Amino acid sequence: MASLRYERRIDATADEVWGVVTVPASIPEWFPGVVSCTIEGTRRVLTLASGIEMPEEILVNDPMLRRFVYRIDSPLYRFHLGSIDVIELSPEESMCIYSTTAEPDTLCLLIGGGTAGALDEIARLAEAAAAERVG
Repeated sequence: MASLRYERRIDATADEVWGVVTVPASIPEWFPGVVSCTIEGTRRVLTLASGIEMPEEILVNDPMLRRFVYRIDSPLYRFHLGSIDVIELSPEESMCIYSTTAEPDTLCLLIGGGTAGALDEIARLAEAAAAERVG
């Protein structure tokens, strides 16, 4: 089993960053290669640019802790757990941490590469919201 963790300081409030990741259906806006998403209860199905569907189970969406946790729920993978944590560093700056643990290890590398790009997009969207707020 392998794990990867990426973190990024973002020039936006923790609430602005959390606002980007907290809506499960918004993932096509910020995760590379995801083109659409459907939600039914705690089930989320991502459609990738390749046409492959990736079923997930949302385990935690906690606005108090600003923590989002999900797992890929597919027989193709033995294990997958992804988590996004948003931490306030100051009133105008936050840290976003995106972690992936998976088996087989290659799945971790595949998804982990996407999480680095996802953090770039999360930062871009949150910083745009902060700029609009400051105006």
